[in-house]
Amino acid sequence: MTTGTFVPRPGAAPLHRMVLAQARMETRLLLRNGEQLLLAVVIPLIVLVGGITAARHLGLHFPHSPVDTLTPGVLALAVMSTSFTSLAIATGFERRYGVLKRLGSSPLPRSGLLAGKVGALLVVELLQAVVVGGAALLLGWSPAVSVTGLVSALATALLGTAAFASLGLFLAGALRAEATLATANLVYLLLMAGGAVVFPPSSYGPAGAVLSLLPSGALGTGMRTAFLDAGLPAVPLLVLAAWTAVGTFLTARTFQWE
Repeated sequence: MTTGTFVPRPGAAPLHRMVLAQARMETRLLLRNGEQLLLAVVIPLIVLVGGITAARHLGLHFPHSPVDTLTPGVLALAVMSTSFTSLAIATGFERRYGVLKRLGSSPLPRSGLLAGKVGALLVVELLQAVVVGGAALLLGWSPAVSVTGLVSALATALLGTAAFASLGLFLAGALRAEATLATANLVYLLLMAGGAVVFPPSSYGPAGAVLSLLPSGALGTGMRTAFLDAGLPAVPLLVLAAWTAVGTFLTARTFQWE
């Protein structure tokens, strides 16, 4: 046996490997949780089918067909459900049970932990887009496909994820786990019903201009612009960038790991 063959090499794994491992674990935890799957897939599908059915029976009129109008908003709702509600609830209970404290003292830096969480969000959102988009296509969805539209949709989804994830982490870091659970679900329901995410801001009358400045309204408007007009939603992207900056600032100032 050659001397030195089994010499130990102590030390942490490379950062990218640790982040990927954390992202895989976070993804598995999200997909195994029935409540998270309800928020991520079931509720958006119910809103899509229910909204199309209600529009037809109630005689609601949009510039485009109901399925074309509602599908971008439901995709935005899916992003919001995962990056805000699911993340806030999961992180809040991780704080309560001391998981974050232990992970914060591991070789994985805290920035790597956050990167792993964001990576898991993006994986789940991709699965959501496949499921919701596939269901919408079966229902007759006909999006305006172009390079500009696809890039705009991707940019809107990424900025929307960043905005809602920062706000979700702010909520989880500032409140107790039970309060986070109640508040995140309440905010989600309020934004879904009246935040101009599923329906266009014009559906809310004079309040539409104000709702467009909410992260939910900007996310929904950006997705509609991308898939209905194949255009670049400049103003919604700026609004989402501003909310990302606000959420990041608040999280950095208030987040507690235990």
